Amino acid sequence: RLQESRERLSVCSKLCYAVGGAPYQITGCAIGFFLQIYLLDVAQLDPFYASIILFVGRAWDAVTDPMVGFFISKTPWTRLGRLIPWIIFSTPFAVISYFLIWFVPDISSGQVMWYLIFYCIFQTLVTCFHVPYSALTMFISREQSERDSATAYRMTVEVLGTVLGTAIQGQIVGKVDTPCIESPVFIGKTNSSVAMEELNMTHDTGSLTDTRNAYMIAAGVIGGLYILCAVILSVGVREKRESSELQSDEPVSFFRGLKLVMNHGAYIKLIAGFLFTSLAFMLLEGNFALFCTYTLGFRNEFQNILLAIMLSATLTIPLWQWFLTRFGKKTAVYVGISSAIPFLIMVAVLDSNLIVTYIVAVAAGISVAAAFLLPWSMLPDVVDDFKLQHPDSHGHEAIFFSFYVFFTKFTSGVSLGISTLSLDFAGYQTRGCSQPKAVNFTLKMLVSAVPVVLILLGLLLFKLYPIDEEKRRKNKKALQDLR
Repeated sequence: RLQESRERLSVCSKLCYAVGGAPYQITGCAIGFFLQIYLLDVAQLDPFYASIILFVGRAWDAVTDPMVGFFISKTPWTRLGRLIPWIIFSTPFAVISYFLIWFVPDISSGQVMWYLIFYCIFQTLVTCFHVPYSALTMFISREQSERDSATAYRMTVEVLGTVLGTAIQGQIVGKVDTPCIESPVFIGKTNSSVAMEELNMTHDTGSLTDTRNAYMIAAGVIGGLYILCAVILSVGVREKRESSELQSDEPVSFFRGLKLVMNHGAYIKLIAGFLFTSLAFMLLEGNFALFCTYTLGFRNEFQNILLAIMLSATLTIPLWQWFLTRFGKKTAVYVGISSAIPFLIMVAVLDSNLIVTYIVAVAAGISVAAAFLLPWSMLPDVVDDFKLQHPDSHGHEAIFFSFYVFFTKFTSGVSLGISTLSLDFAGYQTRGCSQPKAVNFTLKMLVSAVPVVLILLGLLLFKLYPIDEEKRRKNKKALQDLR
């Protein structure tokens, strides 16, 4: 009991740890929702080159996770720890590169390379922040309950970060009007649910300059929050070497460690299950704006519906933390993630209705909270199970967390590719006031039928996941004996 008391984390420590998760979510949300329209309408790049920037940036972002995990595994312990120095030294350069993404250079031929280079640099630097931060979960306490509690704090702050990123970027650049273009091919020929809008293509130099300034102001505000969160994390959290290590202290090479990690059955089954469920929610997230605008006809309600989703997720994370503590994590996976299925079916089957859409948004937020919380709560259990099977192999926490992030970002790239190709094949009209029926049908599939199938596949794979509550308790006792 005395040892468990020493391992307990104060509320202040948990809050400081949780705040460190905000920068990744705030910047990721701002980039995810606004970078494409910025490249097309503000930087005025050709759509082909904008697509190259977005795809290459996503691919590079996925590749950097295992690379950073490798270098972290080779990093020696310092007075500040092994992970905290990565967070401290990457922060200022990440903020600079993030600001330069939202800056329009006064060059005519090198804009594509400008955005491609700084987008990739920022993704590398934010990975240098997020991978060690994710692995830090294993170094703040040896107690599973304390790590789970800190993870719940973190997930709450991260969901708030997504709300904050959307709100800051949306409010500052909210006056930017992106008028739609009515294609003469579809005038009078398309039975779209969205009313025809008046063509307005007035873009004078002054308004474009104001728009560019608004994006840079938003980047400056978000960059300031990034630095503030990094400072709070570095000052308020102490990295404990003894929290992760067992009695043996023999180093194991990265590639041997990678082979051991990838051969660990519980890790592979956990990743496989979350790959499908993550892909389902990413498809929903990536196409939700288009679905609301064109299929449902709520062009002016998208931000409010998105806010309803994020607020619902934020408020229900403590509920899921209580639920997984009371009923177990596997039960929380089945109940939490599957709860979105009936509402996803409802929004696709029923006619366009704003009240039903808000109900679906709240229900989706409840499932988003479970999808946010559970992977990060279950990964430390897998790491503990690995340590029991390989007590002489340590220091691989960064591999577990970096490759999970890698696979998650890989699914993000897959979802982006599937959506783009599907909509292009269906005849999507860029910035159109209305879309053909095939596009509306495709959007229904991307936000309803396909996510439902992927969620069901993920839940079937979770049946193979071997670490239940009884196994967790046995692992906890065995780790205490080893230490």
